[in-house]
Amino acid sequence: MPTKLACLIAGVGVLLAGTPVSTHHAFSAEFDIDKPLNLTGTLVKWEMINPHSWFHLEIKDDAGTVVTWMIEGGSPNELIRNGVTKNTLAIGTVLTVEGYHAKDGTPKGVGRNFELEGGDRLFLGGSAARAAPATR
Repeated sequence: MPTKLACLIAGVGVLLAGTPVSTHHAFSAEFDIDKPLNLTGTLVKWEMINPHSWFHLEIKDDAGTVVTWMIEGGSPNELIRNGVTKNTLAIGTVLTVEGYHAKDGTPKGVGRNFELEGGDRLFLGGSAARAAPATR
């Protein structure tokens, strides 16, 4: 019996050793705390996936060209605990993102808060630096 247990443990160890490990990035690895972001646009897509949710916003740049920005939010569980669900924001909602630019210069950022047209604020969680608690 001890031989079978040892073989089982060794087999599981071999299987786990071959499994790729995904790493989670820190805020400072991807986003720049010295480049605050404040954009107003229209929500066109929302991916509520782990480990981060992604909000896709169409935003007009200074030249009038529409650019689709990807804004990282917290995990679905974190958003739901903060009161942000799929029923909170409909596609087509106009909102303002407060957060930080990506270091790589792409139209991507991490959101700290969303402010809706009526003035309601939604805290997005995730890796963005935390501000005062959001109000709803």
